[in-house]
Amino acid sequence: MAKKIKVKLPDNSQMEIDEGRTFADLAEQIGPRLAKAAIAARVDGKLVDITAKVPDKSAVGIVTFDTDDIGKSVYWHSTSHILAQAVKELWPQIKLGIGPSIDEGFYYDFDRKTPFAEDELEKIETKMAEIIKADYKFERSTLSKKEALKLFRDRGEDYKVELIEEIEDKEVSIYKAGDFVDLCAGPHIPSTGRIKAFKLLSLAGAYWRGDEKRPMLQRIYGISFPSKKELTEYVERLEEAKKRDHRVLGKQLDLFHFDNELGAGLPLWHPNGAMLRSLIEQYWKDIHLKNDYELLAIPHIAKKDLWVTSGHWDFYRENMYSPMEIDETDYIVKPMNCPGHILIYKSQTRSYRDLPFKWAEMGTVYRYERSGVLHGLLRVRGFTQDDAHVFCTEWQLEDEILDILKLSIEILKTFGFDEYEIFLSTKPEKFVGTAANWDASTNALTKALEDMGLDYKIDPGEGVFYGPKIDIKIKDAIGRTWQCSTIQVDFNLPERFDISFANRNNQPERPIMIHRAVLGSFERFIGILIEHYAGAFPVWLAPVQTIILPIASRHDKYAKKVMGMLKAKNIRTKIDVRTEKTGKKVRDAQLQKIPFMLVVGDKEEGSGTISVRTRKGDEYHDVKIEDFTKILLIKEKEKSEELKINV
Repeated sequence: MAKKIKVKLPDNSQMEIDEGRTFADLAEQIGPRLAKAAIAARVDGKLVDITAKVPDKSAVGIVTFDTDDIGKSVYWHSTSHILAQAVKELWPQIKLGIGPSIDEGFYYDFDRKTPFAEDELEKIETKMAEIIKADYKFERSTLSKKEALKLFRDRGEDYKVELIEEIEDKEVSIYKAGDFVDLCAGPHIPSTGRIKAFKLLSLAGAYWRGDEKRPMLQRIYGISFPSKKELTEYVERLEEAKKRDHRVLGKQLDLFHFDNELGAGLPLWHPNGAMLRSLIEQYWKDIHLKNDYELLAIPHIAKKDLWVTSGHWDFYRENMYSPMEIDETDYIVKPMNCPGHILIYKSQTRSYRDLPFKWAEMGTVYRYERSGVLHGLLRVRGFTQDDAHVFCTEWQLEDEILDILKLSIEILKTFGFDEYEIFLSTKPEKFVGTAANWDASTNALTKALEDMGLDYKIDPGEGVFYGPKIDIKIKDAIGRTWQCSTIQVDFNLPERFDISFANRNNQPERPIMIHRAVLGSFERFIGILIEHYAGAFPVWLAPVQTIILPIASRHDKYAKKVMGMLKAKNIRTKIDVRTEKTGKKVRDAQLQKIPFMLVVGDKEEGSGTISVRTRKGDEYHDVKIEDFTKILLIKEKEKSEELKINV
């Protein structure tokens, strides 16, 4: 009779299984549905293959495609291997780069003298389908570093050799599927046949390791799912996303542009875009002042020594711009706002009676991003953060976290984001501060989430080295998730800058520092907003709320009178005085996503009214200007997305 071992499941229950059994056997023992869906496993927080043996007295979990982002990552990474196998079978001379999973799908980089053509994707997909049908097992094996180097040198895989040479471990793992072998840490799905639906999406060029001085490789992007239904839904969502692309809408709505003469990753805001920014900034200021924050402002450059003290020079230098010498002293454009805020804290002696300090700033920072990763407003080199820092005592921490969380949710909902995923990242293996501080901070974050009744997931060991954090990922109108808000406890910077306050016993005590960003960067958030609303902003955010359309030139004078009445109430309005037909003016205004079109002609001028048409096509005639003004101002105040008016 086989010896039994015990394991702890995610719900903290215990289960016995025969010694020597695999995680696939464990999944079958739990239930046939789970066994069918199982693609990998987790043991004591570490991901392993489903074919790995179950160790005794371990905390285990079965991973499926729907297990957080981890399951999708395993599934998509495995599909990238199938893509590489297909390409190598079709073109054996091609050299392999890397093929990771990404937020949505996967890619693989290939060294090929001539770029792939779009019509070759279909050829690759056909070969991938053959590999999937063959249902090759993903077989893991371990080689010495010397053996691995010989294996990939013999195969002419120069990029793999470079990666192996940088591995510090004496052994490396490889995965085999049929005759295809790849360098990989894993884990992978059990076999190629587990991929049920896939599609190659696009082609792009990418420098090896993101370095412009290295070879340009050919990148193929793809996606895969456990069912054809999920793939169909994704492709439909992708088509909708193309219509919402903020780069296209930014040009159409005359919001912003990028200019090579200025530099990559540096947006230029046009009047409409600057107005949108201003509206967001004003709301942001108002709600922070209402919630007892004080506003700060710091310079855009600082001495290099400041960044040495903060640790950014040692740990973040690759993302910082080179120093500039001023009066024989090195200065750097700031990549962060926090050291400046700390210097304001240090400028005076602080008492426990003064705390908490709640300081906020719309602070512009500059970070070097490789040209290959720049992407419209979503990834830029100069951006403005909605930065805030709270300095508090240990006994104030719980209340402050709760207040920050409440404010964050309120702001996100105001902008139309009602759905979100929340993650709590806990202590990693290497950390600063005491274990007691980490526990107290993690408990404060947990209690705040639970007090608000918010669902959240724990990312064990995924906190940064200087403190635990909460991340909020918002869901947009078509179901995509975007990393947005962060609430981060920091034990590191208060120590580095040696800041303190006088406690009740008049002894110096270290304050707790909380970093907090709700929107993240204004640039990225505006990019998300554009795509969320497809450019059709609610009335309170619309750069132009109304456009007046005189039917003929003789109606221009009345149109200007209407504009004056609207502007007197601070309504953002314009007049289209072109000698075009009214229908064209209406269509152009709809393309500009302007909420309300006010048509004026002989009838309206004679009665002192307007005809209102919404961008959705609803029409209202004989509307008194005063009535329309009141309705619009109510919608603006309530931040309503509804355009229908009751007159």
